[in-house]
Amino acid sequence: MALIGDMNTLQIIRQADFGVYLDGGPDGDILLPRREMPKDEPCEDEDWLNVFVYLDSEDRIIATTRKPKVKVGEFASLKVVDINRIGLFLDWGLNKDLLLPHSEEKRPLQEGDYCVVYAYIDQRTKRITATARLDRYLDLTPANYTVGEEVDLLIVEPTDLGFKAIINGKHWGLIHKNEAFKFLRGGMQERGFIREIRDDGLINLSLQPQGRELRDSLSEAILAKLDASNGRLPLSDKSPANEIADMFGVSKGNFKKAIGGLYKHGVIRILPDGIELV
Repeated sequence: MALIGDMNTLQIIRQADFGVYLDGGPDGDILLPRREMPKDEPCEDEDWLNVFVYLDSEDRIIATTRKPKVKVGEFASLKVVDINRIGLFLDWGLNKDLLLPHSEEKRPLQEGDYCVVYAYIDQRTKRITATARLDRYLDLTPANYTVGEEVDLLIVEPTDLGFKAIINGKHWGLIHKNEAFKFLRGGMQERGFIREIRDDGLINLSLQPQGRELRDSLSEAILAKLDASNGRLPLSDKSPANEIADMFGVSKGNFKKAIGGLYKHGVIRILPDGIELV
């Protein structure tokens, strides 16, 4: 049985002028149109292909060797390419755009806007559908994270406190403004770290490692950069935060802690306009 909305490994059972048919088991033969076949290799009977399975405009099960930008059960940031009375249509990398019904919008969107959505199979139409109402698909399982753990983040939207982000495709988290030392916008995928798990279950995030691990790795990075720059860098504790983030990818506060530690150990001098090796 083929899984609609997911990648499947299916076997070719016969050829046709307009494509090949794949063995879909209980779902019957599934057409892989010629335009969706691999361009760089022939497809012979009994070959196995990795394909994405979905419904075409006539609700027939169809396959493609293209990989969509989102699969059923996943979150992704997609671009609005068309809007009509039915809903909004999103570019997910396939010929047939993905429908976001008006009832599943969270905020008004225009053509060209990007929106973080969740893909699911509509139980009435059996079609793959998108929703921007994400809460019902998140925080459904216990958040068994540890402080300092590295996680994958999908930035969703700004809030008064910072930026909401999806953790590992499963839970909500928050990057506070003082932790957002670099430019962020909805749809960006970032490496993050668990900063705090609150008593009320809310999770605070950081874009950089925590504690000694950060200090050690940052100190090593600073020394390596000094070695590569003839022992001097035009950054100090007075430098703008964006210049520090551009060079080391950390907040100004953590940079100041790192160079303070190197200074105390007599490794560097801190000058008004930079730092240098002793």
